[in-house]
Amino acid sequence: MNSRYSLSLLCALATVFLSADFGVAQGDSKVCPGLYCGKTLLENNTYSPCGACPRGYISDESSICRPCDDVPSFYDWLYLSFMVLTSIILHWFFIDWFSNRQNIILFYISALIECVGAAVLTLVMVEPVGTLGVKSCRTQRLSDWYTMLYNPHPGYTSTLHCTQEAVYPLYTMVFMYYAVSLCLMLLFRPLLSNRLCKNKGAASIYAALYFIPILVVVHAVGAGLIYYAFPYIVIVASVLTNAVYFAQRDIQNVRQIVSSKRNILILCGHWIIHAFGIIAITGLKEPLVHGPLLSLTPAPAIFYLLTVKFTEPSKFQGGH
Repeated sequence: MNSRYSLSLLCALATVFLSADFGVAQGDSKVCPGLYCGKTLLENNTYSPCGACPRGYISDESSICRPCDDVPSFYDWLYLSFMVLTSIILHWFFIDWFSNRQNIILFYISALIECVGAAVLTLVMVEPVGTLGVKSCRTQRLSDWYTMLYNPHPGYTSTLHCTQEAVYPLYTMVFMYYAVSLCLMLLFRPLLSNRLCKNKGAASIYAALYFIPILVVVHAVGAGLIYYAFPYIVIVASVLTNAVYFAQRDIQNVRQIVSSKRNILILCGHWIIHAFGIIAITGLKEPLVHGPLLSLTPAPAIFYLLTVKFTEPSKFQGGH
């Protein structure tokens, strides 16, 4: 009788302990509300309350904050290259607009070195620090760029703030690049302008002090939209700027292009940008199919030269 009573007591105690452990496990495995809220593993092997994951972490399907161990995709590298390319083109545009033709090459080279150097330094500063490699969180949807808009409201009585960089480090890397690029420009360009060019390049420096903050604001607000739209932005911009340049210079045949080194360089620049857009759209996922599409790079220029004679305004004046 006593043995039966003792056995029943042991079974009851075991059931109580197992139920308690199961309850704790359920509490730890409870999924957090919202798309980006997660729990961090603490030093005592318990999990923190639901909230924003630390920088460099992302919540998984179980709402556990995991470190970002992915590497950027080919598309991610193209996006970062687009941001660098945009700043280089703007620097060159304002240098061409304001600087003296005699020393313009020096400013072109300086801007290129500043931007490329800033890009390399930015890669060195992000995790893993000291290398050109990058550890990132894989971008899955547009909302990953705007986590502040997806803070959950449990019971509609309070807000659980889970704003974080779900696209780590693609968002902050661009800010870092602009900051380093601005510092390098202020460090070297004024010396170049003052010592070698007699302050002829000061206007292009002032222009950069305007457009770099504008780029920062545009990135802060529209980074996610730019991430998904930049291949098409590149294609459209290369076609339009090519047509505008030809129209401005009244270029109507190939002979006018090859007669000027400037025209050749600018046309080659447009072709490089157009090829970049084609690569960004296709991703060269199927090289045998997408590779030949690069042969369409000169198509906008050829189309313009073939059709410009049909759009001469004088032919449409006076009913002729």
